[in-house]
Amino acid sequence: MTELPYETIPVPNDWNRGGLPAWTYHSPALFDLERDKLFLTHWQVVGHEGDMPAAGDWLAFDMLGERAVVMRGNDGVVRAFHNLCRHRGARVVDGEKGHCKGAIVCPFHGWVYNLDGSLRGAARPSSFGELKREDFGLKPIEMEIFHGFIFVRFKEGPQPSVAELLAPYAADFTAYGLDKLLPVRNLDWTAELPVNWKSVRDVDNEGYHVALAHPSLQELYGRTYRDLYLENGLSVSIGWFDEGMARNWSVKNYVRVSPPRPDLPAHLQKAWTYYGLFPNAVFAITPEGAQFYQEVPLGPGRTRLTGRMYRRPDETRQTRLARYLAFRIDRFTSAEDQQLSIWSNESMKSEAFEGFHLSDLEYGLRRHHDGLRRLMPVMTLAEAPPEHRLTRSNEELICQPSNTF
Repeated sequence: MTELPYETIPVPNDWNRGGLPAWTYHSPALFDLERDKLFLTHWQVVGHEGDMPAAGDWLAFDMLGERAVVMRGNDGVVRAFHNLCRHRGARVVDGEKGHCKGAIVCPFHGWVYNLDGSLRGAARPSSFGELKREDFGLKPIEMEIFHGFIFVRFKEGPQPSVAELLAPYAADFTAYGLDKLLPVRNLDWTAELPVNWKSVRDVDNEGYHVALAHPSLQELYGRTYRDLYLENGLSVSIGWFDEGMARNWSVKNYVRVSPPRPDLPAHLQKAWTYYGLFPNAVFAITPEGAQFYQEVPLGPGRTRLTGRMYRRPDETRQTRLARYLAFRIDRFTSAEDQQLSIWSNESMKSEAFEGFHLSDLEYGLRRHHDGLRRLMPVMTLAEAPPEHRLTRSNEELICQPSNTF
């Protein structure tokens, strides 16, 4: 068994094998609470510095009514702002990514901002009376960069700084050289599912289903796969591949052509590794490249799956081929998980559904649910409170002694 350098939390012997009650997957009032208590107050991944190599390059990120733009300035510094013109609130950039040559020009009335977010000038400035430019720059958003990956947080929240939070990943990320990654052109991806975001995360948070639901992954790393639980909602899932009797075309050829990485520590050689970040993001890394993916909730029953893919700067033809084959394997896996998410979410409205009864191999799912209940104890209620009282019920439970669940 490969020795791993992580301090992990063992699965308790006497843990409660239940999960969240079904009503939490389709309550509009709870979804509003998740917006305010979870998604806007926790770190979200926007992209990578490699996505913005030049001054004026930008990435946009929307989350439940909030809009961010991350841009590289003329001084080379990456900054994050609310994607809101200070005049009437129009988007100052539109789309997922792009480039502003020299300045940001609001498409509504032509207010002009410098690449560092400061206001250069308003159109027809005399019509505003006394307008102090220093008071009308783009509003900044809290942002951190960790090994090249860019994180934003719209509101102050319970998580520590990204550097502190993700410290257990630092050695692996350094070994992979993630700060030097380059984007894979035309392979950003997105999919929209008619499900609550938690149904997607429930599927992704456990490896119990891999053996049956993901034949390609089972052929790739089979019984070597392990889920590991760390502090602060972090997790590491890892599986090792080697030449075997794979029948799947992509798996068989991937294992054959994947170039060795003697520069990596032993536990990362011939490994596919997934680094989870509560509540909704995963970094998936193979010897050939990396990606992040996450769920962006759009409504109680609608979720966008999105992510970006990256390559090594020293990529050879062999590495590129291996990365393509890994992408094929991952594409099939994603399609399988999407169907499982739909089926799981459908069950939450069935009167026959009696709740979860989880395996030890699904402890990651339970652990994620526990994290949600600590933030929003209303989720501990077996029956849904009235929608108009849900927020108040949650506040009342926060004021009570700790619940056990």
